[in-house]
Amino acid sequence: MIRYALPLVAVSALASPALAADVQIQATGPVVELTVNETVKARPDIATVGAGVTSRAPTAVAAMQENAKAMDAVVAKIKALGIAKDDIQTTGINLYAQYDYNQATQRQVFRGYQASNQVSVILRKIDDTGKVLDALVAAGATDLNGPNFSIDDDTEAKAQARKTAMERARNQAMEYARMAGYSGVRLLEINEAISGQTPMPMVRKAYDAIQTTAAAAPPVEPGLVGTGVTVTVKYELTR
Repeated sequence: MIRYALPLVAVSALASPALAADVQIQATGPVVELTVNETVKARPDIATVGAGVTSRAPTAVAAMQENAKAMDAVVAKIKALGIAKDDIQTTGINLYAQYDYNQATQRQVFRGYQASNQVSVILRKIDDTGKVLDALVAAGATDLNGPNFSIDDDTEAKAQARKTAMERARNQAMEYARMAGYSGVRLLEINEAISGQTPMPMVRKAYDAIQTTAAAAPPVEPGLVGTGVTVTVKYELTR
């Protein structure tokens, strides 16, 4: 988008001499505003999985007690695998009544209670992800989800994305300048939005609670994840 910008006037404080003047950059030529998205792909170094237990019982108390006992075993196994306590976080505890619909009587029939508990686990040795999932199922986990791969510290990757985005933005601005009969550009403004990490491709698998005995650990391929920035810049076209 190319548009002409009116000259910006410096605004000074009139009431108090202690306040500094709000001086803005003046643009006398056309201004081009560009938004550039840049993503850098990198190998992930952590994987996040969800592990939980679902229990059923005739009463709410019994369902919660059975669930707590089973979940204790799963959490104990997670810690035994060498996963730090800070990398284990409870993400949900649920309890609700179960009903079946009787077609003959057209009424709801109470069947008991279902309790569930879920934790999120960060795995810092992603090559062991398949073995960890297999071990959790063996320990009694009935609900697994993930893995989701990410970069623990993506500062370097974002810096590269930022550099590339700014180079692209300037090159595009120069193209507009030449097409409009100008010889150069002058940077007026930069705004940045951080993009989240995106699996490429996203790996997400559901494990059936019935498959508690597997011949081998499930195969897991981390692939690459993307992290980046969105930069919006304004350039003045100059002679």
